[in-house]
Amino acid sequence: MGRKPLLLVLTAVIVVGGFLGTLAAGKSPQLGLDLQGGVSVRLFPVKGTDKALLDTARQVISNRVNALGVSEPEVSRQGDTIVVDLPGAKNRKQIVDSIGSTGSMENREVLNIFPVTFKVPPTTTTKPGTTTTTKPGATTTTKPGTTTSAGSTTSASAPTTTATSTATTVTTAPATATTVKGATTTTKATGPTTTTKPLPTTTAPSLTGKSCPDFIKLSPTQFFWDQRNSSRAPHKVCYQLGPNLLSGTAVSAASASYTTGQWGVDVTYKSGQFAPIATGKVGKQVAIVLDNLVVSAPTINAGITGDNVRISGSFSQGEAQNLALALRYGSLPVKFDQKQQTVEDVSPTLGKDQLRAGIAAGLIGLGFVALYMLLFYRLLGIVVWAGLALTGMVMYSLVSWFGDIYGVTLTLSGVTGIIVSVGVTVDSYVVFFERLKDEVRSGKTVRSSIESGWRKAWRTIVAADSVSLIGAGVLYALTVGSVKGFAYFLALSTIVDLVLAWCFMHPLVLMMSRKSNLVGMKGVGIASGLDVAGRTSV
Repeated sequence: MGRKPLLLVLTAVIVVGGFLGTLAAGKSPQLGLDLQGGVSVRLFPVKGTDKALLDTARQVISNRVNALGVSEPEVSRQGDTIVVDLPGAKNRKQIVDSIGSTGSMENREVLNIFPVTFKVPPTTTTKPGTTTTTKPGATTTTKPGTTTSAGSTTSASAPTTTATSTATTVTTAPATATTVKGATTTTKATGPTTTTKPLPTTTAPSLTGKSCPDFIKLSPTQFFWDQRNSSRAPHKVCYQLGPNLLSGTAVSAASASYTTGQWGVDVTYKSGQFAPIATGKVGKQVAIVLDNLVVSAPTINAGITGDNVRISGSFSQGEAQNLALALRYGSLPVKFDQKQQTVEDVSPTLGKDQLRAGIAAGLIGLGFVALYMLLFYRLLGIVVWAGLALTGMVMYSLVSWFGDIYGVTLTLSGVTGIIVSVGVTVDSYVVFFERLKDEVRSGKTVRSSIESGWRKAWRTIVAADSVSLIGAGVLYALTVGSVKGFAYFLALSTIVDLVLAWCFMHPLVLMMSRKSNLVGMKGVGIASGLDVAGRTSV
């Protein structure tokens, strides 16, 4: 088998196999607000608000709506307003209250850190002098003189950081920060005692057999998730925390900086508010809680006596900047006018009707195009049909997996972009076939005209698709909302067209031109489609 036939077979196998695999995996496109319904909220800042703070407010609101568990929310800034689109959202009141509230930040002592699958078995009590072996995470209550052993390993992974003093009022030297991001607390397989703290016996009975999500539901003032919260970065641990020690209003300034070879966050607290807490919590972790999510849990080092503190660890630049932003604006940095706030319910029925109408319009248009190609190019029209079918399979697979992995949502404008791209795809076939006509009319055979015609056609196809890509790129960069979705899917379809033109259209036409019966077939052959009836492939 030659190189071109092999390329054709591989392309067909990959495209069809990928499409069937997508269906078998149960994947489908993530539908946007206008197609599956939901809630759209538009927030208006009060007059005189610094516009530079709107982007910060958008990020804080984005963190909040992610925590609501809504599928693929979209939070965007449109001019001086912030628009929150929540596809499939049901609890309207909870959503509106959450995104419009000022929010709160707390500092709480970390009592325990548990992995997501951690469960608490029933509490057991042993008599003096006996030995009890417990499963991972079990709580055991014994009288004096007993021994408790861990029979297996339990681990919890969570980033750890340290808080140190950067300016002190006494002669004590500032403590250094030693941090290992993602440090793991593990109970050994053997040994007289466990290294993880058991849940208090006053709490364990009501949580027997429960996992971390159950902990949080049953005791929301004591258990909290870490801030990882999306399909691409799910929660890894939950924290058991003590009561609030210090509110976020105690922070007067926070900024990310790079010193001594690592990124960290320099925090300034209001006079005399943090040092007393730090003095009593040396060597312990104190979690920074924003909107009921733990954004960081630094360990308090000795030597903190002033108001300036540095939180250091294995931070990337982005992580340090995000933490600084959370500390500065634990509550929304922008106050929104509640009277102007608009909330719109988008009906799922309306969305389905729009989707059906869009698909119907696309299919009707596609049908006319396919019929025209068949009548005008005869057997070559079948090549166009096959190419459009493969394009549809590729787009379905890409949109489905992109939605699952990257959060790409398919909106009505996106459907429009895909329908418009059909014209771009068909244009590539027309350019190639018309080039073949020119080559054959110059005296060449159908077969010998394929390569020369393809080289000239390919340059034209690349030029035309490049214009489409540039236009889509400009629209995507300069617009927001639905127009951005139109541009995204138009660009994606154009890229797919380039790939399939090279890997499918050219090899298939080349193979067909080598069959004399396909070229000279009376009335419907390739020669008839190129207006050179009677010509053969050689």
